[in-house]
Amino acid sequence: MPASPIRKLTPYADQAKRDGKKVYHLNIGQPDIETPEGMLNAIKNISFKVWAYTASEGTLSYRKKLTEYYNKLNYNISPENILVTNGGSEAITIAMQACLNPGDEIIIPEPFYANYNGFACMSDLVVKPILSHIENGFALPEVSEFEKLITTKTKAIIICNPNNPTGYLYSKQELEALKNLCLKYDLFLFSDEAYREFCYDGKSFISPMHLQGLEENVVIMDTVSKRYSACGARLGCMITKNKEVLAASLKFAQARLSPGMVAQIAGEAAVDTPQSYFDAVNKEYTERRDILVKALNNIEGVYCPNPGGAFYVVARLPIDDSDKFCQWMLEKFEYNKQTVMMAPATGFYSSANAGKNEVRLAYVLNKEDLKNAMICLEKALQEYPGRLIGSLKLADSLN
Repeated sequence: MPASPIRKLTPYADQAKRDGKKVYHLNIGQPDIETPEGMLNAIKNISFKVWAYTASEGTLSYRKKLTEYYNKLNYNISPENILVTNGGSEAITIAMQACLNPGDEIIIPEPFYANYNGFACMSDLVVKPILSHIENGFALPEVSEFEKLITTKTKAIIICNPNNPTGYLYSKQELEALKNLCLKYDLFLFSDEAYREFCYDGKSFISPMHLQGLEENVVIMDTVSKRYSACGARLGCMITKNKEVLAASLKFAQARLSPGMVAQIAGEAAVDTPQSYFDAVNKEYTERRDILVKALNNIEGVYCPNPGGAFYVVARLPIDDSDKFCQWMLEKFEYNKQTVMMAPATGFYSSANAGKNEVRLAYVLNKEDLKNAMICLEKALQEYPGRLIGSLKLADSLN
């Protein structure tokens, strides 16, 4: 079971804080945006007398409310198409375990959300990574590259759109290409849509649910964590029009009993969050993205593509090893008693030695903190012994 690249450096960050350093947390997608007031009020106004189990598939009232939300997005579903889960994580694991047998293969464009590796390990599946590249902003690889990986054991493809960790927003043309591939080989298309609301520069979000003819192959995984800045609610859902998948998934849901009652009460209220909330959040994240991407590309030797969605970037740094660098930042470096915590990109790849000079940064801090964090990063890159100058490390060049 792999360790989380997002959380494994936490002990070093904790020690840095004990040493009196301010740590800018760009390592994890924990938004600082306030949770909608309606969600919090729903919790405050709870009046039940018994904190009881709910139905394994989720309460009918919450699933009806979710149906309102998704049908505004033209998903054309009913409450029977929804399985409420304990976070988006459980939606992913249930989808994997319901649709694939032990030893089956799942294709994932990389870099990908690191926990897909963990979920696949829990489900006894084989991850077949397909490499995307920073030079073209991590666009979806050509279908011909996918076909090279398909075997009799291949059962599914999973995408995260907009993407974590790269922020890439898949186009309709890319999704149509995946649709044709899934129909050709009868594969499931899993779509992790945690960042659906976070699309920038007037770009539109396209879901596999919008593609005609793919209804039986699509499984959507979703969560309230990012949309409503409610990561601690641990409330997600799985959506599909495939009745066999739903029936199998319900068995897994019954085995873990039920999703939480309080979270569903809050989730039901969240659906009524006004559009003005999302407009303000979108504006804020667009400004943060612009600050971060510009600052990164202004640092000598750094390259960062401009993402179309989510709230992450993957940047290429002039370093020898991102794991060593991120740990060094916390253990050895400080600038005005400040340092930066980032996620080494190696953990977002399944291919060996990929992402060695890349890091993921989450722009979930206020704009002033982001600016200060980028000053810290620039200073750190000037001092880091493993900095690459041409093909040489800084330490070698000083000897």
